[in-house]
Amino acid sequence: MISVALVDDHRLLREGMRRVLEKEPDMKVVGEAANGTEAVAMVQALEPDVVLMDVVMPELNGIEATKQIKVSNPTTSVIILSAYDDDRYVLGLLEAGVAGYLLKDSCGQEVIQAIRSIHAGDAVLHPAVTAKLLVMASRSPGPALSSASGGRPTKREITVLGLAASGLSNKEIATELGLSLPTVKAHMVNIFNKTGVGSRTEAVLQALRRGWIQMEDVTPKGSDVDAQEPV
Repeated sequence: MISVALVDDHRLLREGMRRVLEKEPDMKVVGEAANGTEAVAMVQALEPDVVLMDVVMPELNGIEATKQIKVSNPTTSVIILSAYDDDRYVLGLLEAGVAGYLLKDSCGQEVIQAIRSIHAGDAVLHPAVTAKLLVMASRSPGPALSSASGGRPTKREITVLGLAASGLSNKEIATELGLSLPTVKAHMVNIFNKTGVGSRTEAVLQALRRGWIQMEDVTPKGSDVDAQEPV
């Protein structure tokens, strides 16, 4: 069962999203918050697997709330639901530690799939968008997203992380390496534990900043993303 918390200052949106999610047999909405301050306290108390969060909220915005959540609950994944799609705006969210980013005009099924993907260790951003943002984030000043000291990933785990960085799903990584899907998921869990994060996007950024993988590992094959210059 995937536990989900909803954060938005519009009650109608929260109620609508709750109705959508509670129809799913593998999901349970465990709490709601109307602003970032309430969200941080709620996550500390309930420890949900996933938080669906707005960006523009009173008291504490989504970026600052995500930063605090990732400090107190690093394995909780935050998915942003926003009306904004500017790359540089999303960059601030990525650096704060968000696991995924969806626009508010997404349909309910897209949100459901995003939650399942994040919980399974897959990505929610389009690979080319992820690559552009990671290029920007890796070149920007600032510390790694976590101070976890779980040790360096094994050679196999770094290989898996490099393929994840290029945009492959867990299933595609399993096919590429001739592994079972449960084995790939186990590698991703080990990576998350060692880096102290809750999503592959965060893990890739950690790996870039620690020098475990290089930018050429991030850029998807066939992408027009220039790994040498920020966009």
